Amino acid sequence: MQYLDKIKTIFRQILTLILVGFSLVTLTSCAATGNQNQVVLSILSDPKTFNAVLSQESPNIFGLTYEGLITENPLTAEKEPALAESWDISEDKLTIVFTLREGLKWSDGEPLTADDVIFTYNDLYLNEKIPNNFRDSFRVGSKGDFPSIKKLDDRRIEFKITEPFAPFLDNAGVPILPAHILRQTIQETDGEGTPKFLSTWGTDTPPENLIVNGPYKLKEYVTSQRVVFEKNPYYWKKDQQGNQLPNLENVVWAIVESTDTSLLQFRSGSLDSISVTPEYFSLLKNEEDRGNFTIYNGGAAYGTVFISLNQNRGKREGKPLVDPIKAEWFNNVNFRKAVAYGIDRPRIINNIYRGLGSPQNTQVSVQSPYYNQAVEGYDYNPEKAKELLLKEGFTYNSEGQLLDSKGNEVEFNLITNAGNKIREAMGAQIKEDLGQLGMQVNFSPLAFNVLVDKLSNSLDWEAHIIGFTGGNEPHS
Repeated sequence: MQYLDKIKTIFRQILTLILVGFSLVTLTSCAATGNQNQVVLSILSDPKTFNAVLSQESPNIFGLTYEGLITENPLTAEKEPALAESWDISEDKLTIVFTLREGLKWSDGEPLTADDVIFTYNDLYLNEKIPNNFRDSFRVGSKGDFPSIKKLDDRRIEFKITEPFAPFLDNAGVPILPAHILRQTIQETDGEGTPKFLSTWGTDTPPENLIVNGPYKLKEYVTSQRVVFEKNPYYWKKDQQGNQLPNLENVVWAIVESTDTSLLQFRSGSLDSISVTPEYFSLLKNEEDRGNFTIYNGGAAYGTVFISLNQNRGKREGKPLVDPIKAEWFNNVNFRKAVAYGIDRPRIINNIYRGLGSPQNTQVSVQSPYYNQAVEGYDYNPEKAKELLLKEGFTYNSEGQLLDSKGNEVEFNLITNAGNKIREAMGAQIKEDLGQLGMQVNFSPLAFNVLVDKLSNSLDWEAHIIGFTGGNEPHS
């Protein structure tokens, strides 16, 4: 999948405007448990896998069920100890030694040691036979070398890199997986030589078979209904009084495929917390004083929402993945610039985001210390867009439709995930904006799992609107 051209906008939503109820109310479908020591949240779609290495999308369960050697403070962005209690960096910046906390255990009570760390990195993330989204992030510097990793003793692990590379420390935050459970799935293969790990821990796996190291473990998963987590009795973290954390016994994710429905469930007391989308902000702000909730604005989020044009000229079984005519347009830099100039981002921010957003003209998040405000952006300028199109040989017929130099009408399909009202509204506006340039954009919101399959597997897409999370580090 190629995301070679991304017109990005950062928005204060999802992770930033959080609506929290004061009283904990159980989800109706879970009321039979009788356990009030829990919080009920909502997600838009089902998890796609319970295998942290193979996961490619959200929502996923791994933020609650796994930890890495280190973590990042969400408020300060500072690196903090997690499974590792400390780390030492050599003077030449080429060696990092992590020391694990004493007495770490997996959720089944087995010891968590340096062997698990070595297995996770060498046999999983860096294994060429295990395709995953993490592997390339471990490449170091201009040559793209991988680190060497070795065990010093049961609690110490040494990472060596070939040149100083500041972003490398971020790689210590990836989930650590249990060697005593998964090593055999790497060693065993099917008839085609494929490691059984690739089919291990799908969403049909019984919860008790998932061994984790995070604050929670999976208790129950009911497709299209809920995901229930329970406290991991062997989690390492304790409060200042020595009480084991987390405090909540259970976390419940209700699977609600519409933000409208999530709002209704929150207002009826079925959900304890929701993300406030801009179209609901004014309504809820007016109810805040008399309602039993508070709205918290956390500032700008790291995530970006963007439109991407598929420039893939590849083939599958002899058939082009993208119509060659459309691939020609998408690979034309001035065509892409015209699309950028033709989208009215100020209107998106004002009308769809109710002013709770700002344009982002680089891949680096606005709140990152590395964000460069001097990078040239694409202000809304439809006349400039038309000028660029005409320069590339595009013309207009008598009906105002845009034609390429060979007389083909410019028409393509734009998709996004259904249920996300913001992206649905963005798609409708982009269709309208590009229509002013003579382009016929066919906009279709799709079920999230269908969208993910198109982007990750079949590669059958022409343009899409989607969002990515980010962070302070530009390399992330």
